[in-house]
Amino acid sequence: MTNHGKVALVTGVGRARSIGAGLALGLAADGWDLALSHWQPYDDRLGYERGQDDPAAVADQCRALGREVMLLAGDLADAATPERLVEQAAQRLGPVTGLVMSHCEGVNSSILTTSLESWERHFAVNARAVWLLIRAVAQRLPERPPGAPPTCRIVALTSDHTDGNLPYGASKGALDRIVIAAAVELADRGVRANVINPGPIDTGWMTDEVRTFGTDQTPAGRLGTPNDTADLVRFLLSEQGGWINGQVLYSNGGFRTA
Repeated sequence: MTNHGKVALVTGVGRARSIGAGLALGLAADGWDLALSHWQPYDDRLGYERGQDDPAAVADQCRALGREVMLLAGDLADAATPERLVEQAAQRLGPVTGLVMSHCEGVNSSILTTSLESWERHFAVNARAVWLLIRAVAQRLPERPPGAPPTCRIVALTSDHTDGNLPYGASKGALDRIVIAAAVELADRGVRANVINPGPIDTGWMTDEVRTFGTDQTPAGRLGTPNDTADLVRFLLSEQGGWINGQVLYSNGGFRTA
């Protein structure tokens, strides 16, 4: 068991070409031991670019940076999974002091085409699991006096999708409220909690048309990368980022602001 106090649970590390993989590598470089969560059936269902065993490959890259890393498979649509992930991470690595949630259920559909099953799965994964992960981490944190330094940092990734992506966008809106509530309600346990909207990141899901549109709408002149998101997460999980709390932060190169 490690004892340096930097143990992060990162969800959504199923593919090497993903934001989750970029987050894991960035945090490993900053000295965090890692529990990396993934769920292969989701990646199988979407069929995006990946290798034979991407989670293991990402874990090996993080270990090469000198960190302790464990892989945790789990379907976050199952209400029992969040508690299990946190418990297993704490048993092997030590108390979780960083929680970074980059997992999602994301299947395009509209008001007229969304099925009840899809709606419920989106909210189970994108909203309920976020609440249960935060709760599982927070229940293991002792209360602290007002003004004490933060002891646990929480970051979740969101989106501003609406039309044509109804259950995804709606459940991400719920995620925002859950994380902001954590920043207030869990302050006495040393929690800092923030949300990041990374804008369009090409992790293998974009068509040429979407790439062109996203680039044209970004004043920075390019699409975002997983490293762009990881840079902000690394700051928020650092001592220097401890004063930022309860925010929805846009890290998107100015997407759709020009």
